[in-house]
Order: sequence, then structure tokens, then C-alpha cells
Amino acid sequence: MTSAATMTAALEPAHRERLMRLAREVSFAAGTRLFEEGLRAERFWVVRNGTVALDLHVPGRRPAVIETLGQGELVGWSWHFPPHLWQLGAEAMSPVRAWEFDAGAVRALCAEDPVFGRAIAVWVGRVVAQRLHASRVRLLDLYAPYGGGGLV
Repeated sequence: MTSAATMTAALEPAHRERLMRLAREVSFAAGTRLFEEGLRAERFWVVRNGTVALDLHVPGRRPAVIETLGQGELVGWSWHFPPHLWQLGAEAMSPVRAWEFDAGAVRALCAEDPVFGRAIAVWVGRVVAQRLHASRVRLLDLYAPYGGGGLV
């Protein structure tokens, strides 16, 4: 997916380079759970390749997939906002290679450098806004009356 909220599109090169100094390469096999909703958000990832599904726990059923993420996309935003608890779960849908970041280290860097911190906050905010919009569209597809018209 190409998006204005990918790291490459959202962060200017100097900020991206600074963030990448904190990255470490990781891999996940298909079916690996990256995180579960309600647990501490201590890391986040940017997908290099592969697909990650964001899902929501539904009692008595399999988790409902909310969105799938691909190359360049941020996996997890809950690390940025108190109380730093995952709001969803995430699972590798295929083999995934990603950059992993320690959330505390990134938050500390944001606190040290307000310009960098603002850039990260705007990026994460764009991701949240894009995902809220996508969720709204999916809900309308599922629950709006057939032919209900456009968004108001």
C-alpha cells in the first residue's frame, strides 16, 4: 500500500535517518503474534516486506481483521500515547521482515529534540487518522443500508 503515512513519505530524510539509528532488523514467521490488545506497547515496527494484520479480539470468535499493513507501514501507534497499551492485536500473515524500535528510546529522543518529536507525533497522528478513516469506511460497508449513498 502506498500511503502518505508511510515512514518514507511522512518523515523528512534527516528525521528518518535519526529514527533509523534506533532500528534493528527482525523477522517474523507467518502466524506469529506481534502483540495482543491490552498489553504494554514497548516496541513498534515498520514493515520492510510481508503483511501484518491488525485484529480485534471478539469473544467466542476468531479475532476480526481490521486492516492489513505492508511495506513501509507503521505497525503499532499505541506506544506513542499514554497509557502505552495496545488497542488491537497484530499477526504476521506472511513471513515479515521489519525494523523494530524500542518505544521508550524513541520517546526519549522525541523529548530531547522537540522538532524531531513533532515530526514523529505528526507521522503517528497521520497513521491514526488514516486508520480511523479506513475503519469508518469498512463499518459503513458492513452496516450501512445498501445504496445508502456517500459520506456526509
